[in-house]
Amino acid sequence: MIKELETGHGTLKFPVYLPDGTRGVVRAVDSVDVANAGIEAMVVNTLHLSSKPGMTTLASMGGIHNFMGWDKPIISDSGGFQVFSMIVDSKLGSISPKGFSYSHTKGGKKKNLTPEKCIQLQFRIGADIIYCLDYCTHPEMDRATQLTSVDYTLKWAKKCKQEYDRQIKQRKSDRPRPLLFAVVQGGNDKDLRKRCAEELLEMGFDGFGFGGWPIQEDGTLTDMVAYVSELIPDSYPKHALGIGKPENLVAAFKAGYGIFDCVIPTRDARHKRLYTFKEDIKGMNMLNGDFYDYLYIHDDIHIKDSRPIDPLCDCLTNNHYSRSYLNHLFNINDHLAYRLATIHNLRFYSKLIEYLREHG
Repeated sequence: MIKELETGHGTLKFPVYLPDGTRGVVRAVDSVDVANAGIEAMVVNTLHLSSKPGMTTLASMGGIHNFMGWDKPIISDSGGFQVFSMIVDSKLGSISPKGFSYSHTKGGKKKNLTPEKCIQLQFRIGADIIYCLDYCTHPEMDRATQLTSVDYTLKWAKKCKQEYDRQIKQRKSDRPRPLLFAVVQGGNDKDLRKRCAEELLEMGFDGFGFGGWPIQEDGTLTDMVAYVSELIPDSYPKHALGIGKPENLVAAFKAGYGIFDCVIPTRDARHKRLYTFKEDIKGMNMLNGDFYDYLYIHDDIHIKDSRPIDPLCDCLTNNHYSRSYLNHLFNINDHLAYRLATIHNLRFYSKLIEYLREHG
């Protein structure tokens, strides 16, 4: 695994966890809170940002970094997964060799997300790492669908690369170019995964992401996660897209991935589910996957509990507030509860990353 990657907004050290700033914000906290929790990069959602606040607003603000007040690396996704989910769940669109056609509501105005448009949007967002459009599938879909997914993903990747090169030539900026990543699809079919990886490598990208559904019914990673990592040389950064449950993050790290993003820790925080280390991480073996517990702060046992969430954590929440106070904030539905809980869970993840950098 490579140790770091240079971007337009600083060095991205590996491994790294990125919270989802989907709409230009990590919910319940601001950029200062995120940085103070030890987080070094974020991921944003192309499809949502193109809708609100819109590309003209982002352009007028000088791009996503200025808009968010975040001067560290940002990754933007292609928007393809969100459109695919919309089409599969509510039948509000279709997929063709040209890309996605979709509508936010039944009978609403149709929009198109093509490979070219997805790259154009991400250049306007101003992210440091941008993604090719891909056709995501679920492992249980039939082989014909998986084959179509790979065919389209490869075709779109080629078009994305061509549009990327056009954008670089047209803009002629002195700023460092955004890095372009591609996604390896193929479901649970090793032959399709191999074909997809090999052809993407031939096209030439700066990094690669694991595409598709990575989690089995028992909550552990599918065998394809490690297999895809084996297909990509270790000289490239590898992004475990959407993999973020602590034990799965560790497992994917051991398989060779260095970039992780997931909504789990921030979503759990808002739902009163907080993470605690079982012991001091300095003497712990996190690589075995059994290194943390959940604390449900709404439980009555915390009403008069003067202890911090986790005595082993050094975040703002643990340094200043008790379990009793967070229990109270959630009980009265005060927004401060979400902020303090999110800060804590983000710091748990940044401490996990620090451990993996030192001991992995």
